Amino acid sequence: MERLPRAAGIPESGTMVVGAAGPLSSASTDWRDGLPVLSSGKITLRELQSSDAQALWAFTNSSEVTRFLSPPPATVDGFERFIAWTHRQRAVGMQASFAVIVDGFDTAVGLFQLRQLEPGFRTAEWGFAIGSAFWGTGVFRTGAELMMHLAFDVIGVHRLEARACLSDARGNAALRKIGAVREGVLRRSFLRDGDYLDQVLWAVLEGDWRQAKVIWGGEVTLN
Repeated sequence: MERLPRAAGIPESGTMVVGAAGPLSSASTDWRDGLPVLSSGKITLRELQSSDAQALWAFTNSSEVTRFLSPPPATVDGFERFIAWTHRQRAVGMQASFAVIVDGFDTAVGLFQLRQLEPGFRTAEWGFAIGSAFWGTGVFRTGAELMMHLAFDVIGVHRLEARACLSDARGNAALRKIGAVREGVLRRSFLRDGDYLDQVLWAVLEGDWRQAKVIWGGEVTLN
């Protein structure tokens, strides 16, 4: 799952961040040793676990969800190998992958990924896949805000990029609503089912994030 639909957002108040093994602070907790657990309202993001493989396979086994994605693993075993790979990538500081958990549900309903585009993680790209049953419920927006906090406030990203296929009306509308800036079109940049598709390039800068927190009053609570 190298390329997922990409998204970016602005924070809301009341975000809580709980560390992987206790209170989180960017100074005292190194995310490479284990990703923090991020929570806001009824939404929690935590590092992928091998036990998530079945749920990830189930909700990505839908053309509705994967229409604008690179083909995901075709089997549960494939997802288990993918999850193990994300752990190795996190340990060397290359990327962070989270399962999306909704209160009242026992299994993951989505996935967020963040990966560096240059050494030091100053420029990064991110993507997501959310089960179609949770589209339009606010799961993506809340998860996006938590990922923005992780990227800018914990990891230290300066520029966060997102890509969405030009024909993906839903994905592009979501990006626009949560404050990403459309910077251009990458012509025939994404290979899907034998065809090269155009992608829209979106970006959020660290300064955009800081300003958004002031304008929207978004306080991030470290619990």
